[in-house]
Amino acid sequence: MSPVVDATTADREQSVTATVDAVRRGEVVVIPTDTVYGVGADAFDPEAVAAVLSAKGRGRDMPPPVLIPDVRTVDGLARAVPEWARRLVTELWPGPLTLVLLAQPSLHWDLGETAGTVALRMPDDEIALEVLRETGPLAVTSANRTGEPAATSVTDAAVQLGPAVSVYLDGGPRTSQEPSTIIDCTGEHPVVLRLGAIGRERLEEILGVGFDRAADAGEGVADVATPDDTDSADDTDSADDAGPDPQPGDLPVYDAEDPEVAAAEAARHHEARHGTAGDAADAQWEDLPSSDPAHPETDPTDPTTPTTEAPR
Repeated sequence: MSPVVDATTADREQSVTATVDAVRRGEVVVIPTDTVYGVGADAFDPEAVAAVLSAKGRGRDMPPPVLIPDVRTVDGLARAVPEWARRLVTELWPGPLTLVLLAQPSLHWDLGETAGTVALRMPDDEIALEVLRETGPLAVTSANRTGEPAATSVTDAAVQLGPAVSVYLDGGPRTSQEPSTIIDCTGEHPVVLRLGAIGRERLEEILGVGFDRAADAGEGVADVATPDDTDSADDTDSADDAGPDPQPGDLPVYDAEDPEVAAAEAARHHEARHGTAGDAADAQWEDLPSSDPAHPETDPTDPTTPTTEAPR
């Protein structure tokens, strides 16, 4: 049995350190989040990410989202971030909101079949944030086997994942299995891929009524920021070198546990954007549930590194 370390007692610092050390060794860990328990590893270690998916019982076609310790990390991992996405971050992070963004093309990682995107979230859980501040971005998905209920306690996770995990960090029981809300921020307007802990009413308070309907896009929603507006010249060059941006209909669908639900959601959102003639996205993201690219010496994985943020 893999060790369970307790972060709810006086041994919290030692428990967090044991978890961080395991991540640095390239091992798989379970940590608490503000939604459910997550299983994860260093997002920049391809073998560790593959081990996470293996523990989960899924393949590269459902890559894990990435948890980050700070809003600053966003610009190190994503590019062409829309103004309205930054507004969501300001209002709802840390919290149960996952944003699908275009990934920086220069990143040396392999999360799976992401179609050039990355799903980012900053959890509202101090234990998780303590770990993330030491490790940097972690590829994390819900700590359960595919098709099984999400783990709301470290015991639930251990029963399902067993020795596939090196360290289980106990942060106490979670009170709900409700996952994060997921929003696709790669197109001209926001698209809700899944409603979770953050409901539509709250999203409309921030973005305006009808924010994700093409006919109403622009009503109550600020214009999407372009790379020229938000990124340096070097960022734009990098984006050009990467080739055409992935089209929204090609992006992975972020859904938690039910492949049938994921497929239905993919078809519905694709039809809404492209009409009935298009095929639904084949790839799917699984879910749980912030460096200046102009200066290469900046390390986006190091949350202590000073960064230059784009205008918000």
